[in-house]
Amino acid sequence: MVYKYQVRTILYCTYLKVTIMKKKSENPIQTTVRILGGRWKPMILWHLQKSTLRFGELKKTIPEASQKMLTQQLRELEHDGIVYREVYPQVPPKVEYSLTKYGKTALPIMKSLSAWGNNHQKTSDTFPEELKFDCNC
Repeated sequence: MVYKYQVRTILYCTYLKVTIMKKKSENPIQTTVRILGGRWKPMILWHLQKSTLRFGELKKTIPEASQKMLTQQLRELEHDGIVYREVYPQVPPKVEYSLTKYGKTALPIMKSLSAWGNNHQKTSDTFPEELKFDCNC
């Protein structure tokens, strides 16, 4: 007789094994995109480089992000050790987010992306037409 908690344990262990195997077979670009990719993660990192922010402050700096998506992306960054979440035991609850020491190592990547985006904005209007749409769609 198999109990419900045993099935959950077996499924969870299987999930962990598959996840670990996937991570080991990734190339470095896949790993970087998995950790730092996402619609709002780069924006979160960009705003946290300046200072520690509360959730509401982050929400104000990224108004296009829904509360659900912002929360999800923050949790993923926290899980990967990029962001530190500090909860203060008070009413109303106060939660602050900051970059970890490890998270700060991603800042050169963010600065490179920013420089590339800035350069692209300046030059994208000057590309010849044949280079703008170079696909057989």
